[in-house]
Amino acid sequence: MNTAPALDPTHTALLVMDYQPAVLAFVPEGEDRNALLGRVEGAIADVRANGGTIAYVRVGFTDTDWDAIPASNKSFAPLAQHRVMHHEDPATAIHERLAPQDGDIVVRKIRYGGMSTTDLDQQLRERGITTLVVSGVSTSGAVLSTVLDAADRDYQLYVLSDGVADPDTEVHNVLLHHVFPSRAHMIDTTELHTLLRAD
Repeated sequence: MNTAPALDPTHTALLVMDYQPAVLAFVPEGEDRNALLGRVEGAIADVRANGGTIAYVRVGFTDTDWDAIPASNKSFAPLAQHRVMHHEDPATAIHERLAPQDGDIVVRKIRYGGMSTTDLDQQLRERGITTLVVSGVSTSGAVLSTVLDAADRDYQLYVLSDGVADPDTEVHNVLLHHVFPSRAHMIDTTELHTLLRAD
């Protein structure tokens, strides 16, 4: 039985992170990827319908961003070296099925975390957002970094267990079952639907 508290949509944002073709390429193609997109599409529609905020985070680099990445950065130096994930490349656009609408928050980041290289935290606070529902690819990258950061910033956190994915199933499961629960309520898209209507 999940004891997650009900969500007040006026203070809640759904984070949709790295749902970009270049990143989704790491999720098995076909049924898995379609099902994942379908669940997140439904979650976005649910949060919108209840008056919540949708905040998109995408990764993409300018030439200046690439040039500023030091060789010591194990994750991002290879991206800079090979000049991949340019911010204007269609592969770094938000997936068309999840396209942003007017009034949504959209930020571009240049590291894993959704807040570390963006003004996302500021934009959320300006709207009175105190609760985040986190979805994203991948569990061990964007989701992990953002959950740890947002927990330290005192957001009330929910992780959408069926709205996150990772190429490494074992790591994904360890995070969902052993790491995130100490910082966030673990819910799936069905529970999200219920919690948004639970006042």
